Amino acid sequence: MTIKKLIFNTLHIIMLLAGFTAAAQQQSPAPAPTLEQLRQSALENNKQLKISEEKVLESEALRQAALSQFFPKVSANGTYLHNSRNLQLLSDDQQQRINNMGTTLQNNLTDHLTETLSEELNFDPVFLRRIISRIGTTQAAADLNAIGQDITTALNIDLTNIYAGAVSVSQPLYMGGKLRALYSAARLSGQLAEVQHDKESDDLLLSVDEAYWRVVSLQNKQQLAQQYYNLVSKLSNDVDAMLEAEVATMAEVTQVRVKLNEAQMQLTKANLGLTLSRMVLNQICGLPLDSTYYLTQQPTTAQIQPTQLPEMEEVYSHRKELQMLELGKGIADAGVRAATSMLLPNIGLTGNYVLTNPNIYNGYQNTFAGMFTAGVVVNVPICHPDAIFAVKAAKHRRNQVQYQIEEARDKIALQVSKLHFESLMANEKLAEAQNALANAEENLQLANESFAAGLASTSDLMQAQTAWLAAKTEVADAEIELRMNRLYLQQATGESQVNEN
Repeated sequence: MTIKKLIFNTLHIIMLLAGFTAAAQQQSPAPAPTLEQLRQSALENNKQLKISEEKVLESEALRQAALSQFFPKVSANGTYLHNSRNLQLLSDDQQQRINNMGTTLQNNLTDHLTETLSEELNFDPVFLRRIISRIGTTQAAADLNAIGQDITTALNIDLTNIYAGAVSVSQPLYMGGKLRALYSAARLSGQLAEVQHDKESDDLLLSVDEAYWRVVSLQNKQQLAQQYYNLVSKLSNDVDAMLEAEVATMAEVTQVRVKLNEAQMQLTKANLGLTLSRMVLNQICGLPLDSTYYLTQQPTTAQIQPTQLPEMEEVYSHRKELQMLELGKGIADAGVRAATSMLLPNIGLTGNYVLTNPNIYNGYQNTFAGMFTAGVVVNVPICHPDAIFAVKAAKHRRNQVQYQIEEARDKIALQVSKLHFESLMANEKLAEAQNALANAEENLQLANESFAAGLASTSDLMQAQTAWLAAKTEVADAEIELRMNRLYLQQATGESQVNEN
């Protein structure tokens, strides 16, 4: 009962997994893409790579913006104001006196002459005033009154509508090195964005290679599972025939059938794993997830000749991480210079053309008039403690980047040494797996011959088949491990693209 229950449960799981595999395999396989085609497709469709390209363009625009700070800036401004009251420089009483100054002068003169003549000539004052008033009434009083009115009118400033405009030009001469520091930081930021883009491209190509060879590995394991299933299926048919010939027991038949179910389960798992891995590769390369194809390239079975450790200084010069840190240090240096500029004088030229209405260049008139101005602006910091501490903070940031560079160099040296050692171990592992496979194949051949001659039991043959399957699997894993170790070592030594060989 236990064996029957095991068989029932195994068949139930196989049916569930086979349903998904069959659905995934309904499409006819597409032509096999090459590794280079998949790489190119990934580079063209990856969204993160497009984002990094936009960052490169953004950095270039910022560099041009920093460069423009060296050139003059021209700006225009305009203003209009409406006021509810005008400007009156004299009081109402003062205006009244100035407006009537001719009349006042004439009256004072008449009074003075009347008083003088009446005292000297003993004339009647009323008579004299009448005569003097008729004689002294001249146009002079009216003229003086008109002059007074002109004066009061000129001192009443019309501010109802005011128009003003200016065109300004400014040119920095010396900003304490701030502009050069900002331009240097912008230029280095652009280079940093380009290196970051290259690194993301390399990482993407590595992920494509990883997914590609994973699919190749699972294809091989799927073929191996199919071969193993065929072997066990043939053995099951042979044992069934032997049972009919009464040279095998029912226990042996059941034992072989259990092994056949296990082989079927392994084949289904291999098909499912291949489908999922192919979906991952399609997603990385921007292909439809349900695209099916069979990759024809196989991993190398040749061992890699042991190589010496590469020169670390050459490795350091190729690693994108160190290049980015060095650029970051350059940006930190520019930050120190920019902070120091806050303690240095700033000198600039300025020029303006100012247009106003009303204008005061020829009295006060409600007309447009303007003038040119030019000058030099100098700002000298005297006591700015915040700038001093900003310089110290910038220097500490630069020291942080320097320590990061030193730490990265140590980690890269360790990584390269570790991968070089793993490469040597992968060679030995592949050689051992190939030797084990040769022994397993020979053992399987002898077991088949012995079983056919009746000298070996069913258990002995199934044990030889299982050993052969394990040896083949170990060789397949060793080949892929060797391939991936070569990829990782190439990336660790700073090669810009992962090679296919």
